[in-house]
Amino acid sequence: MIYLDNAATTKPCPEAVQAALEAMTDNFGNPSSLHRAGLNAQLAMDRARKTIADSIGAEPDNIIFTSGATESNNLALRGASAAYGKRRRRIVASAVEHASVDETLSDLESKGFEVVRVSPREDGRFCAEDFLSACNEDTVLLTMMYVNNETGYILPVKETFTAVKRRFKDIITHTDCVQAYMKLPVKANQLGADLISLSGHKIHGVKGVGALYIRRGVRLIPVVTGGKQEKGIRSGTESVPLICAFGAAVEKLSPTISDRYERVTSLKARLTELVSAIDGVEVNSPADGSPYVVNISAAGKRSEIMLHYLESRGIYVSSGSACSKGQQSGVLGQFGISGKRADSALRVSMTAETTEAEIEEFARALAEGIVSVRG
Repeated sequence: MIYLDNAATTKPCPEAVQAALEAMTDNFGNPSSLHRAGLNAQLAMDRARKTIADSIGAEPDNIIFTSGATESNNLALRGASAAYGKRRRRIVASAVEHASVDETLSDLESKGFEVVRVSPREDGRFCAEDFLSACNEDTVLLTMMYVNNETGYILPVKETFTAVKRRFKDIITHTDCVQAYMKLPVKANQLGADLISLSGHKIHGVKGVGALYIRRGVRLIPVVTGGKQEKGIRSGTESVPLICAFGAAVEKLSPTISDRYERVTSLKARLTELVSAIDGVEVNSPADGSPYVVNISAAGKRSEIMLHYLESRGIYVSSGSACSKGQQSGVLGQFGISGKRADSALRVSMTAETTEAEIEEFARALAEGIVSVRG
């Protein structure tokens, strides 16, 4: 199997698997229980919380555990708009957000908020000035992802948040860092973010756990109520095995971010070289985007058909965001990619464990598929 769908999920690393297993077998207590078994579970969870906090230059109290980045995004947007949106009713967002942000914004729009979605300019680039122009005294929240999950485009989060905070200090800033975390440097203070969404299974942890960074002093109205877990912001018994796996993955990856980035940059260069030599293939991702995500269009061959052809060769890619279930999200259109080019888009997403031989085999299979696959 050649697995090139790491933007959808990654294979859990051995350290994460071991941490989860130990939490399920040797350390299975409820962290809210007052006896020794509960305390041990709480201490294990605290260690993971500190590891994740340290990785983004935060304090453990800034980290709230959730069931994943979708819940983190919902908590950030719904919680902030409920806490601060009684008088200020405008929300500004990029037009290329993940569905968990975009659909939440649409729901808030139906509840009376004004949502302004900022698109890229004609050259396909986002500019901080455009977000700043969209903000005003009535703006409660600004949300923009760090790395686009379909193209790898890196949005100007730091520049935008810095400019906006300088002029409108009360606007709450949120960034979905799912495709950036443990791949690019993600530091809360440097980004100027009040809220940061993270996911465990995108960084060789396991599915079902995420985190939300909340800057000290920022209030959120809880979305899930019923207990006092996670400081009352996210009620429900914490999943200690998944949280411990999350912490173990972060502990393993944190010292090697720059080395892995360099490795994957080399893989992206090789991939781009190979597919660009195939007649009719176009690269949709920017040259200066995240090397972990490369979007291409396969000579007018429909994405789903080409995807299954590659699968028959033991090669796994995707046709876009995993959360879209194969449907076009509209993100490519925002970047000027439409029609047959969008219909034939494939997303290739790598890790530092991906080999050059795997990239070369993908390119061979793609070239053969373009010749043999109809439509």
